[in-house]
Amino acid sequence: MPDATRTIREFGAALLARPDEMMLEVGAAGELLVARIRVVVAGLLLLLPLVNNLTGGTVAETLIGLAGAVFVNLVAQVWLALARRRRRYRWLPFATTTFDVTTTTLVLMALADNHLPSGLNSMVVWCGYVLAILVTALRNDGRTTLLAGALAVLQYGLLVAAVFAIAGSPEQLMSAEYGAVTANNQVQRLILLAIVTGVTLMVVYRMQRLVEMSGTDGLTRLPNRTWLMHRVPQLLDLVKREGGSLSVAMLDLDHFKRINDELGQHAGDRALRHVVSSLRGQMEAGEQLVRVSGAEFVMVLRKPVGNAWERVDAIRRMLGERPFEAERGGTPRRITFSAGIAGFPQDGQDLSRLLRRADQRLQTAKLEGRNRVVARDA
Repeated sequence: MPDATRTIREFGAALLARPDEMMLEVGAAGELLVARIRVVVAGLLLLLPLVNNLTGGTVAETLIGLAGAVFVNLVAQVWLALARRRRRYRWLPFATTTFDVTTTTLVLMALADNHLPSGLNSMVVWCGYVLAILVTALRNDGRTTLLAGALAVLQYGLLVAAVFAIAGSPEQLMSAEYGAVTANNQVQRLILLAIVTGVTLMVVYRMQRLVEMSGTDGLTRLPNRTWLMHRVPQLLDLVKREGGSLSVAMLDLDHFKRINDELGQHAGDRALRHVVSSLRGQMEAGEQLVRVSGAEFVMVLRKPVGNAWERVDAIRRMLGERPFEAERGGTPRRITFSAGIAGFPQDGQDLSRLLRRADQRLQTAKLEGRNRVVARDA
């Protein structure tokens, strides 16, 4: 039971937490896909009033459907234009989710105002809630799914309560076209909305875990090369727009292969975790440590090259003062690293050039005797 409770808490915390930058990047692509789906669905909605009219629907219902479809099409184009912009609006997924759910409610309200049973028994329009909840999975953010589900249940629940309060007699809730409106079937619809929300949350949680695993090193739990390739270009764009500096440092542990050869793979893994724990303890705001290969790391610093050199060199000295013990009572081993630093924009305008220049300086540090940091060309 305690394990189940802990799992539920972790599940809830993961869904309510703000996703990291890599997940937000995936979510931004999902928001664009949702915007395109919305445009297609909005276009198809224009056909529904025509079908309704041809199949014997009333003129009022046809006009309501047409007005709603035109409104949805116009706003859908606005959302698509915003989703296409390179600048990412953090509020956009929440705004579009609210729009999708509330538009469904408004159309149902208009139908109910014309004919009470149609407002609650129109299955085609009600499915707009289900679609609005399901597409939130593409945004990779559990908060939008919870918002969609909560709004759908709340708004539809209030609409049901209002219709039953307005109806003066059971006969007003009966229709030859839409059938009888009963409390039982409306409760079932609310439960279905809750179920759809729960299933969608599970899908989002699974997607988040897959994205996290793809961008995280399994041994050290540090971001990996995939994260680096996604995140640093965004940081470079931010620096270009807002100004400031950014430096990239490549770190390689000196003669680390000897630990694996002499002490074994398990000791090597523990040594890596020792190094990562030591380095993480020195990280400041705006700094990120990434593992890109066996004993090679990249540090991203929002600092000019000179300040970055001071930071990395201080970390180098700190690590040398914290030897690694393969086993209790064993001989401590001093672990050091060599590093090369490149700065934006003087050493490169993109990540590839910055990494290449940093690697060149890393090789210089090794040739000069290792256990040093190089930030300038000889």
